Amino acid sequence: MPLRLLKFGLNKKYPEPRMFRQRDRLKSSYDAVIIGGGGHGLAAAYYLARDYGLTNVAVLEKGYIGGGNTGRNTTIIRSNYLTPEGVKFYDESVRLWQDLSQEFDLNLFYSTRGHFTLAHTDASVRTMRHRAEVNKHFGIDSELVSPQEVQKACPYMDVNCGGNVPVLGALYHAPGSIARHDAVAWGYGRGADLRGVEIHQQTEVLGVEVTGGKVTGVKTSRGHISTPKVLCAVAGSTPRILQMVELRSPIYIHPLQAMVSEPMKPWLDPIIVSGSLHVYVSQTARGELVMGASLDPYELHSTRSTFDFTESLAAHMLELFPMLSHVKVVRQWAGMADMTPDFAPIMGKTQVEGFYLDAGWGTWGFKATPVCGKTMAYTVASDRNHDLIKDFSLSRFINHALVGEKGAASVGH
Repeated sequence: MPLRLLKFGLNKKYPEPRMFRQRDRLKSSYDAVIIGGGGHGLAAAYYLARDYGLTNVAVLEKGYIGGGNTGRNTTIIRSNYLTPEGVKFYDESVRLWQDLSQEFDLNLFYSTRGHFTLAHTDASVRTMRHRAEVNKHFGIDSELVSPQEVQKACPYMDVNCGGNVPVLGALYHAPGSIARHDAVAWGYGRGADLRGVEIHQQTEVLGVEVTGGKVTGVKTSRGHISTPKVLCAVAGSTPRILQMVELRSPIYIHPLQAMVSEPMKPWLDPIIVSGSLHVYVSQTARGELVMGASLDPYELHSTRSTFDFTESLAAHMLELFPMLSHVKVVRQWAGMADMTPDFAPIMGKTQVEGFYLDAGWGTWGFKATPVCGKTMAYTVASDRNHDLIKDFSLSRFINHALVGEKGAASVGH
């Protein structure tokens, strides 16, 4: 442990303030309550305060800040989606990401690496070509590249994959990036706190009161709150919160696991994704490989990790990178992915007046953190869906107007 860090920890008077204040009690009423103290909830609180002057806001988190999916993902940021709705939405998020470190005065370790989505079949090559053309149409830097170009960018990869499923091409997305996920939560949390928003950890929501079709209050483990507006941003706990306001959704919950290797000298600059092998991997600034795969094939509200996942992912990783056979896995974890039938989120107003939803993120919510905060803050403040999220409303499942993003989000990345 560095001596400076040890001195800081033992100092009775800390030379730096806390990231955000620990509030002693809840007030009896707030202009808005946000359920969920992850990236999305904190970002919405931050932009509500910064852009709309709405500071009488409480963020309620039943655990600790960033302890849900914000701290359980693999931090990949991209905008190379398949549908016009998805491409425009995530492109705005990438734009916002690029200025966050300066805005927060906090190093988020945002690093642009380039993103390769590998194609192992002729059908996958056609899909990558389609995605590249959609991306280009909206000004996104994506292109279909050859196996030789993949090999040049990543010389340690076995593009033949042991002869089983050789790489036939890839979608290369130059803006593909990674960031430090916990720092994102801290940055938004500190920014919201400095502007007067109250953040309450260890505060569980037990009920949402609705009278005459309108939100009137929230019951918590620490008392009752009166409020006319509630934003739900709780990922895998969404179905439970929706039951409180008698709403139904097509969301189903699957565990999504990931793991990290021991640190190594830098050798993998780009982000590598393979839908056929169910693998995605990047290397952090500390030298660890952050690896993930597809969803677990069963519905379960759990964050337990399994040996089956580690064994399967390690085998597929070795097909791409056989030289990693001696590398150790140091930890693994799981999150709860709230999936929708069309692999697109559910955002905006609901049938209950004053109840707003930010859910259905499945495996791609981290990259959307800034744009979700911006669009949901606008929606809560104005009681009108932001233009970027109009196509993501809950009502699309009633109106049969699904977005159809599965072709760009069928792997958990």
